Amino acid sequence: MPRNRYPIDRAEKRDEILAAARELFASVGFTGTTMGKVAERAGVTTNTIYWYFDDKDSLLVAVLDQINDATLDHFRSMQLPSLADRILWMIAGLERYRRLVEAVHARLEVSSRINEWHDEFHSTWEDLLATLLQHDGLPIDDVPTTTRIIVLVIEGMLTHQHDSSDRRAILVMLLRRLG
Repeated sequence: MPRNRYPIDRAEKRDEILAAARELFASVGFTGTTMGKVAERAGVTTNTIYWYFDDKDSLLVAVLDQINDATLDHFRSMQLPSLADRILWMIAGLERYRRLVEAVHARLEVSSRINEWHDEFHSTWEDLLATLLQHDGLPIDDVPTTTRIIVLVIEGMLTHQHDSSDRRAILVMLLRRLG
């Protein structure tokens, strides 16, 4: 039963809804999560969720934005010794949200909002990787293709199970071969 907690700060309530949605999307998946389940977990009514989010795709995008912003902040501040270590850290973090990654890819063709978010996500991370590759001395002409190859390898590692030593070996070899 939803609890009446009036008055509650609008931002706080939104954060509670996002936390509930993130937990459910990660544990039971996008299709297994209903707005009713999110409402129940957040302690609000289903109608309350619609005051904050237009639909389930908008809720998913808000959850993804939260995760991505925190991951980007941490990634940029990391002092790991190599690009491979940074990429491995990112993969480990994204792996916790495997079901969200699957949901995004499954909804690309049916949701313009998800498609737009996905394109922006790729652009942001590819730009960041390109900057790191340039900083590591990769010739500028090789940066775009190398960046795309690394992104494809990351997506492959997220969609296919590999243990951490295999991941490291793959990334180290890839980065060595790519320069």
